[in-house]
Amino acid sequence: MLIYHFGTRDALLRAVLGHARQRQLDTFSDLLRARPDEPYTATLSRAWTSITGPDGQPYLRMFGQLRESAEQQLWPNFRRTATTDWLGPLEEGLRSIGRPDLATLVLAVIRGLLMDLDATGDTARTDQAFRHFLGAVEHLPPGYRSQDRATTSTNPVSDT
Repeated sequence: MLIYHFGTRDALLRAVLGHARQRQLDTFSDLLRARPDEPYTATLSRAWTSITGPDGQPYLRMFGQLRESAEQQLWPNFRRTATTDWLGPLEEGLRSIGRPDLATLVLAVIRGLLMDLDATGDTARTDQAFRHFLGAVEHLPPGYRSQDRATTSTNPVSDT
């Protein structure tokens, strides 16, 4: 009956994956939302705990397998989408500490540690690594912008 409704097995699977992906985006985007009553690194820490915990594991397993699929017939360009979907929420959250430019770095660390956790199952080590990363983020200078670097690094010799 379901195949009749969706037409093909792949269409049914795409619908299920699309629904699950939307639930993941809604849940994790809310976790990444800046809150006025806590530092954003605390928000990221709480999000990491949820993403790697029992609530996040089903999504990680499902979408990890889809991301690793060489052919990606069910969801073409999933790897790109699964990356770029998180940049906006991270940029917004990091803007609360004046560092939206760190969104790609934060996402790369999260994705790398998730791959590590998936491969090794070493929760204690990956949790500690994420805590160390957040500690480093807390000590970065505020307000670095790529425009600042472009104007100061184009001519390292001053005209004085």
